[in-house]
Order: sequence, then structure tokens, then C-alpha cells
Amino acid sequence: MASDQENSQDANAPDDTSEKEITRGITIMKSIIRDRDKAVTYNVNWNADNQLIGSNAAKLASYIGTLVRMHIPITATRWSNKELGSAKDKIWTEILRSFNIEDTTIRKKYILQLAGKRHRGWRTFLTNKYLKDKEIFFVEYDPEYPVKYAIFITEEEWVAFVAQRRDENFKKVSATNRERASNPTYAYKKGRLGYARLEEKILDETKSDATSLPPHVLWKEARVGKDGTVRDDVQHIYDECETLSQSISTAEDQENRSVLSRALNVLEYPGRVRGKGHGCTPTSLYKNPRRRNPSNQEVMETLQALQAQVLQLQKDNERYRCMEKCSSQLKETSEKASIDCQNKFPEGISSCQLYLSSPTYRLVGKGKVHNTSGDLLHHRPLLDGHLKVSVDVVLDKDALLPIPDIVSETTLLRDAIGSFVAWPLDLIFIDDEVFAQGSQQLSQKIGSRQKNKRDLPVTSLPKKGAFVPRYQISLETLVDSSDMATAGAIRLLDMEEDIFGYSCTETIGKEDLEHIFRHQELGVGVIHTYIRFLYDNFMRGNDQLSNRFRFVSSSLVNKALICREPDSCREYLVKRFMASSTNNLYLWPYNSGCHWLLLAIDPLKEVVYFLNSIDGEWTNYPDMKQLVDTSIKVFRSQRQARVPRTKSSNITWIKVQCPLQRNGIDCGYFVMRFMREIINMNQIEIPITYFDEYKCAHYTRLQLEQIKEELCQYFIVKRLISI
Repeated sequence: MASDQENSQDANAPDDTSEKEITRGITIMKSIIRDRDKAVTYNVNWNADNQLIGSNAAKLASYIGTLVRMHIPITATRWSNKELGSAKDKIWTEILRSFNIEDTTIRKKYILQLAGKRHRGWRTFLTNKYLKDKEIFFVEYDPEYPVKYAIFITEEEWVAFVAQRRDENFKKVSATNRERASNPTYAYKKGRLGYARLEEKILDETKSDATSLPPHVLWKEARVGKDGTVRDDVQHIYDECETLSQSISTAEDQENRSVLSRALNVLEYPGRVRGKGHGCTPTSLYKNPRRRNPSNQEVMETLQALQAQVLQLQKDNERYRCMEKCSSQLKETSEKASIDCQNKFPEGISSCQLYLSSPTYRLVGKGKVHNTSGDLLHHRPLLDGHLKVSVDVVLDKDALLPIPDIVSETTLLRDAIGSFVAWPLDLIFIDDEVFAQGSQQLSQKIGSRQKNKRDLPVTSLPKKGAFVPRYQISLETLVDSSDMATAGAIRLLDMEEDIFGYSCTETIGKEDLEHIFRHQELGVGVIHTYIRFLYDNFMRGNDQLSNRFRFVSSSLVNKALICREPDSCREYLVKRFMASSTNNLYLWPYNSGCHWLLLAIDPLKEVVYFLNSIDGEWTNYPDMKQLVDTSIKVFRSQRQARVPRTKSSNITWIKVQCPLQRNGIDCGYFVMRFMREIINMNQIEIPITYFDEYKCAHYTRLQLEQIKEELCQYFIVKRLISI
């Protein structure tokens, strides 16, 4: 009877589902892809702590997980590995295509850190799903290849991943972490909601005007169960935080440990804020970074700066002592100065321009320099390094005399009109017409070495050290006297179709000119203006040069556009290459986002010359290289060129050993000089060791100043700046 009852119970019992698995499809977020193809993008919001919130936050987080599985191999063990750089850039680019996020460093850092968490979670899921049993112990048998995720994982990657996870060192770390996480003292109970969205939910429900909540408030709410009860130990920690918050200032909270960490009696994690979740840092929470002890490198840099200051003070003191000594050596000093200056200035009286170097280097007046042996000023010998000048015109009414006149008690230049004053030698410049003959002789010497080349203009005096940036000073004076002195003022420069293959207008702002005057990093407007200068002064009317050299617009092809619109960049390059039927060298100033370099492309010979002033490799710019290679192949196809199969993908890249910069500013100036020298040499092929005529380890400051002088002169000649 009992047996019949047992059989009856077995017959009516439900099927055993303990071994059945609730299946779920692969998350690939097809809806986002469809919307992207329809040009539909999603808005996302950020809270006061720069954390992701809003209705689309969860969708973005899931999409990030999908992109990580698609682009990052499961064998990648360190998210900070530089080899993942291109894959991370692809993830960021794909997110920008579907979500309206500012393309800034802080946003990109947040998204990629979140992607790193998704990658670790993906690897952990695979480990727990396929490499461990129900008791979370590693299985001894070889796990089967997860066919379900074949679109994300290759068989080779799976074999390597399994080997990584079965490593004894990893097993020890895994066991330690499992033990630590198995029984948390204060369990988090909000699932996938996260601290940021929990904070958003609380603020919405309470209709509070606050923009954020204290960490200990969020920490408590995250440990409230579905029934709304709060454990006594959690409430105790919260109450202690409330007490501590009344006695600890914000500065103390920031400098040492937060209120919550004190109440929990635990250490802080660097760069994180307990109770606020992913993305919140001490910088964003306290609105200023935590102070930390300086590193050894920072200490050494500070020490070197102090040593440089001490050295400069010693030099200034020595200079002062020399001046005192010179004033006592009256006659001897005067004769020595006269002899020295005769080598630099014509004998007798000459018209001159007077400059001052403090507080800025500028032209302040005009007059006449008296270069005669044994000349005296007010019956006293001149100081060493000075000449007697008569002041005729004052251009800066507030300018001070470099040496006050103790006889007439004059300190201002405007009060010295018609009288004689002492002026430093290095701040006196003879008018151009006086040295016309000397400059002509110097030009002839240069011309004899390069008869068929247009060399850089001679803007310096024959003697070394006499260079003065005349056109820069003149242009800066014009800017200060025009509407360009106001913020937001611009000038427009028309770019003919022959320059970039299309007609356009280049915008030049005040900040572009300031970058030239202050020798700062250059923008695309300045680079394009110099290209227009090269076209007007070298190529216009010269069929040989204009047919041989062409330019690529940095506005249409740069790092940002290559990532966002690679197809349009490729179409422009191919169209540019198709514009001619003869051998051409296309000069392309490429901006990688923070650095200028030059590509010189010969599409017919399929050769790319790579000129980088920081000695980097083209492999550091994979998106740029892929674009160039693809464009040349499309160009090859469109002109129906026959290439042997062995060379079908062999596009030659040549790294030219060009001059190198010695700081982080000069890259734009180097690129402009590279273009000028290439056109000046009038050669399609660039030697791998660069041109002998211009070969050097580094450009001097004078060589870069000459480029700036050409630019400023061009602005003046084109009358882009007028009063």
C-alpha cells in the first residue's frame, strides 16, 4: 500500500527543475543600433558629482557592456594595458555616435572606467558559469567552449582564458576575494541600482532642492531592505556619522578620512569616496583635490627651480657689481664701449629705433645714435654696454628711461625729447636703410650657396644677436590699436580652391595671433594661413611648384573627424589624390589632438613620408595610418592601376630623420618650417636623413622666429589687421 502511495505521489509530483537553467539571449542592444542608423541619439544626465544618472543611464551601462564584449578580448588581464588603447577609443567613438555626451577628458575617463568594470564582470561571469561548480569551486575537467558567446570569443581566446584562470596564483587570489565577499558585515541591498541612481531616486521622491546627499546617508539607504527595516548595527553607524559630522569640518573630512570611514573604522581607498559609488572622487566631491605628499620627482623639480632662481639672483648681483665697477673705470670703459660698438653700428650719427625689454619687449621711440670714440654724456663717460642717443619721437608715452638722467632728473622717455640719454646697446636698432648694403651682401652670400632656392628672409642684422622681430612687433601694435584687441574679434581669410581642392574661408581670432606673439601652441587657423602664404609667395604663377606640391586641409581630416566620420575623410583624400595626373607630393599637417606632425604623401608611388618632431612612430597613430593606407588603395582602384599581388598591400612608410623639438610647444612651428623647406628644395622624394641643406638636430629659436616673421608680415601685407 505504501508502495502504491509512493508511486501515486511520484506520478503527481511536479518535474524536477533543479537542473534546468533559465535561458536568456545575448545582450547586443539592437535597438540602439537601429536608432543610430536612423540618426536617433539618446540624452544622458550627470549629477553634481559627475556620475551618470537619468532614464538612459541603465541603457548606456548595458550598451557599454556589449561594446566591451565586442572589442576587448577576454584574455586582457590589465585594463590599463596600453595595447588596449585603440579598442578603448573605438568604444568611446561608438558611444558618442549613439549618446549625447560631451567629448571631454572627464567624461571619457568615467565611461572607460565603467567599461573596465564591465570587462571584469564579464570575465567573472564566464569563470563562475563555465569554470566552477555549484559550490563555486574550480572544476577539474576541461570546460566546453561557450558556443553561445561565439560572436564575442574565439576558441583560441577561450583556451588562453581557461589557462589564465587555472593558474595557481589566480586561484589563491580568487579564494581570498571569495572569502572576503562571502559574508559582508553591512550588506548592500539595492541590486543594480547603484549609489548615483539611488541618490537620484531619493531626491525625486522627497522633491528636495539639494543636488547631492552626504555619503553616510546614501550608505544607510543602500542597506535598507524591501520591507523598509533598518538593522540596528546600520542605524548605529548612521547615528555615529551624524554625531561626527557635527564636530569634524569639511577640510578635516577631506584631508584625513571621511565621516563614514571614521565610523566604520576602515581606511579610505585612493581616488574613491565611500558611500558615493563609481565615478565620484575627492576632487568632484570636495571641489578641490586632496593634498598629498609630493613625489621624489616633484621634489627634485622644485629643488631645480629653486637652484635656477638662486643662479639667476647670483647673475643679477654679478651684473650689478659689474655696472658699479664700470662706473669707476671712466675713461677706459668709455673707449672700450666705443670700440665694441663700432663693430655693430656705423660710425657717426645714424637714425635708430629704441626698444625696451621690460615689462614686455616693445618699440618705444625713435632717435639718433651717436657712435663716436670717447663720447661723453653730460661730461661723464658712458657706462659699459651703452651708447648716447638723442630722442626724436616717443611711441610709448608711459615708457621709462633705461638709465634715468641724473642731471635733469628725468625718468620718463617723453620728457627726454630733444635731449641726450644713455641707451643699452642690445636695445638699439639701426633703421633698415642704414644696413641696406650690408644686408644685400649677406643675401648674396646665402644666394651663392642656393642659387635656385628662395631662402628665408634676412630679418636679422649682420652681427649675431641683433635679431629683432620687427613684423611681430608691428603686427602686435596694429592689433592693440584695432578692434582685434577685443575678445571675440575675428578676421576672415579666403582660401582658393587650388589650395585644398575646395573654396573655403579661414577664421583668424585674436587668440591665434596671441599664440604667435607669445610663442604658444598653434591652432589650425595659423597653420592654414601659413599654407596660404606658401601658396602666394612660392607656388602662384610657378607651374612647376604648383603642379608638384599640393596641400591637405587639416580642418577636413584630423583625429576627431577620422574617429567620427572616417568615410568622409577617406572620400576627401581620394578626391584630392584624383585631382592630378602627374606625380604630386601632398603636404598634410596632421593634428593628433595635442600634437602637430607632417605627412608628405606621394599617392602614385604609394609612398608616405612621416615627419614627426618628437621622434614618435606612425604606429602611435593607428587611425591616421589606416585612413591613409585605405585612401591610397581606393585611389589605386579608381585609377585602375595594376599592382603585383605581392605588393598590393605594401604601401611604403618612411620615417624621415627631421629636426626634433626640445619642448612641448614648437610642433606647429616645426611643421610650417618642414613644409617651407620641402617646397624650397623642389623635390618629390624626401631623403630619409632629411635635406643636407637643412639637416640639424634641432631648429634654433631664430629659425622658428623667422617663420613667425613671415606669418606676421603676411598678415600686414594682406591688410588683415588695420586700424
